[in-house]
Amino acid sequence: EEPLPSEEPQEEMPKPESPAAETLPVLEDLKVSSVTPSSVQLQWSVPRGSFDSFVLQFRDAQGQPQALPIDGGSRSVTVPGLSPSRRYRFHLYGLRGGKRTDRVSTDVFTAGAQAHHYPLSITAEAKQESEPSEESETEAISSDALPAQAVLGELEISSVTPSSVQLQWSVPRGSFDSFVLQFRDAQGQPQALPIDGGSRSVTVPGLSPSRRYRFHLYGLEGGKRTDHASTDVITGE
Repeated sequence: EEPLPSEEPQEEMPKPESPAAETLPVLEDLKVSSVTPSSVQLQWSVPRGSFDSFVLQFRDAQGQPQALPIDGGSRSVTVPGLSPSRRYRFHLYGLRGGKRTDRVSTDVFTAGAQAHHYPLSITAEAKQESEPSEESETEAISSDALPAQAVLGELEISSVTPSSVQLQWSVPRGSFDSFVLQFRDAQGQPQALPIDGGSRSVTVPGLSPSRRYRFHLYGLEGGKRTDHASTDVITGE
């Protein structure tokens, strides 16, 4: 009879691990609920589990990074002090135990009835769902203002090493005179890499290992930026 009590704890030990894995919180659907020329109201859902808190990150009109802490029970937030007719990218992180465990993102254009947003999908399945809306909204804008405006497709990663990243993109409609790739180096200094208008890929050398970089590719027509695509990359170890 003595072995039975010692065996029971051994059987019970793994049991708490599976519920912990099952209750890992999930963050979904960062959406725009209202837009004005100077503010944006965002909302999201937590279909499983709970977060201790959230943090909303974006860059203001001057390009300075901003971080807005949000209570873990909140499911919406209003971001004031924005500039009209400007595109903002918002990243909402869910924190648990002081660590970021999940993230959702969206792009928003301020300014009344013309404002619209592009969800930035995390999963491949969600990307496929978001692509048609991006194209239809882009076409709607161009038909009203610039019918022949060129369109820049997704900016994708073709290869990554500890010190370099190769990016590729498409131009599904029209053509650009040139491109410029912008990012910040390991020291936080802004870098701009000019690219020929006929190119569809570029290799960025001189990066630091195990570091996250955000790349913005702009398409230029007549010396003006007319469209842009972005992606985040973490270099190899």
